Amino acid sequence: MSEPLLRVEGLTKHFPVRGGWRSPARVRAVDGLDFEVRAGETLGLVGESGCGKTTTGRMLVRLLEPSGGRISFEGRDITHARRAALRPLRQDLQIIFQDPYASLNPRHTVGRIVAMPLQVNGIRPVGGVKQRVAELLELVGLNPEHYNRYPHEFSGGQRQRIGIARALALRPKLIVADEPVSALDVSIQAQVINLLRDLQRELGLGFVFIAHDLAVVRHFCQRVAVMYLGKIVELGDREDIYHRPQHPYTRALLSAIPDIGRLGPTGRIRLRGDVPTPLHPPSGCRFRTRCWKARELCATTEPALVPRDGGRQSTACHFPEEGELG
Repeated sequence: MSEPLLRVEGLTKHFPVRGGWRSPARVRAVDGLDFEVRAGETLGLVGESGCGKTTTGRMLVRLLEPSGGRISFEGRDITHARRAALRPLRQDLQIIFQDPYASLNPRHTVGRIVAMPLQVNGIRPVGGVKQRVAELLELVGLNPEHYNRYPHEFSGGQRQRIGIARALALRPKLIVADEPVSALDVSIQAQVINLLRDLQRELGLGFVFIAHDLAVVRHFCQRVAVMYLGKIVELGDREDIYHRPQHPYTRALLSAIPDIGRLGPTGRIRLRGDVPTPLHPPSGCRFRTRCWKARELCATTEPALVPRDGGRQSTACHFPEEGELG
C-alpha cells in the first residue's frame, strides 16, 4: 500500500478553563484520534454535536494548534509547522466552512474572493487570474458573469459553491469539508453533494467530510469514523458501518435515520440521559453512562480501538454488537 495522503496519530486538543487556581481544568474536545486518508478517498467524520468533529477538522488544516499527537501530510510532520512552512502546504490542503453566509467577506466581490488564494500565494495562472476565476466559477456551476457581484446577491447554495470554488483555486490534494450542506435546503444539499462527487472524480481529490447527517455521509463517503465525546468509537468501510455496526452508539445513530418505508418509531434506539461534559468525561468507556450493554468492566477500563471482523472494521467496545441490522 502506498503512503497515505494524511495520517493522524494520537491527535488531542484540550482547551483550558479559567477559574481554578490550583489545577486549571481542561475541556477535552479531542482526546486521541488515529486515522488515515488516502489520495482520492473520502473519510466521513460523524457524531452528535459537541463530539469534536469541527475541532478535528480545524486542526487538520492547522487553524487550531494541537495539544498533542501528530499530523502527517504526504509523510511530512506538520503538527507544529510555523507559518512560513505552512504557506506552501496551503496549496495542497484546503477547507470548506460550514456557514456559507459567514465564510464570505461581504465587502469583496465574488471574483476577488475566489482570486484571493492565487494572489496571496503569488500564483500567476496561464491566461491571467480573471480567466482562472471564470473557469472555477463555471466548474462549480455558476455563471462567469457573476464575477463582479457580491455575496449578498446569492442564495445559500450559490454561496457554498463560491466557497468550493475558492477551495479549488490552488488545485489542492485534500479538502476538509466542515458540514458543507447542513445550512442548506434538502434539494440544494443534493446538488452540492453531487457537485463534490463530480469534482472528486475529475480532480482526484481526497476529502475529510464532517457531518451529522448519516444519509448524506452514506451517499458521499467510502469510509466512516464515528466520534463520541472526543474519541473515535468505530471506524470502517461504509458498507460495514451501515450494515454491520458493532458499537452500540453507531447502532443508535443509524436507528435515528428517517425511513419513509415505515411509520412510527419502530426500531428506534433512544439513548438515556444527556451527553456527558468533556470537562469531566466518564471513567473507562465514555459511552457507558448511556449504553444498555454497560458492565463493571466498562467503568474501570477504557476500550481500545482495535480491528475486528478480519481487520476491515475497528471498534472501541468491550461488548461489541454482532450481526447485521434488521
